[in-house]
Amino acid sequence: MRKRFIIAIDGPSGAGKSTTARLLAKRMGYIYVDTGAMYRAIAWKAKEKGIDVKDESSLERLGKETEIEIRLISGEERIFIDNMDASNYIRTPEIGMLSSKVSAATCVRKRLLELQRQFGKEGGAVLEGRDIGTVVFPDADIKFFLDADVKERGRRRYSELKAKGLDIKIEDTTEDIRKRDHNDTKRDIAPLCIAEDAIVIDSTGLDAEGVVKKMLNEISKKQVKAKTPHLNPLPIGERK
Repeated sequence: MRKRFIIAIDGPSGAGKSTTARLLAKRMGYIYVDTGAMYRAIAWKAKEKGIDVKDESSLERLGKETEIEIRLISGEERIFIDNMDASNYIRTPEIGMLSSKVSAATCVRKRLLELQRQFGKEGGAVLEGRDIGTVVFPDADIKFFLDADVKERGRRRYSELKAKGLDIKIEDTTEDIRKRDHNDTKRDIAPLCIAEDAIVIDSTGLDAEGVVKKMLNEISKKQVKAKTPHLNPLPIGERK
């Protein structure tokens, strides 16, 4: 067994995966990998290049030509596409919907799967997305499936986008979430689903701290079972 865990967090859009995974990684001293941002990066570049996301040959070429990096700048993960910070551009509702379609392309998934596995192969990583525990790392040491009521997820996404200055309606944001759920669960390749050995956490009514506390408790149990007590995370109150 790896000395440091691979932790997989899957779940639908708006469940709080990114915030939770980022905070959990910080508490554990692990790296954080936002796999969804990688698909958004390809979707954004396809839009910029005027590429039809149904054109798999063009998407395959785009994937091979595109350099995606995750850089830590002032304590924040930023997504660089071909050496340009595109973090803000990839977070719009339009790119979110487009990335759901892009992620259904076999060629894109194959290309990004290689990158994702490179990030986490040595352990000491928290990866979040739609298929981390089922496809990317089916042998992950611990798997979580983070969910929440669709109205709650729509409200969270609405608040997030409003904070960025976007002119949107909460009804539209919630409907986008519903459509994204349908696309993600019904696609033929690696659909969103709960791994058999995943621990399901409903984040409705919980903040990120509450979710991370639940996760740390489960991780501690796993570490004790794996006879690695020296890896147990410190109680929240003792962390800096």
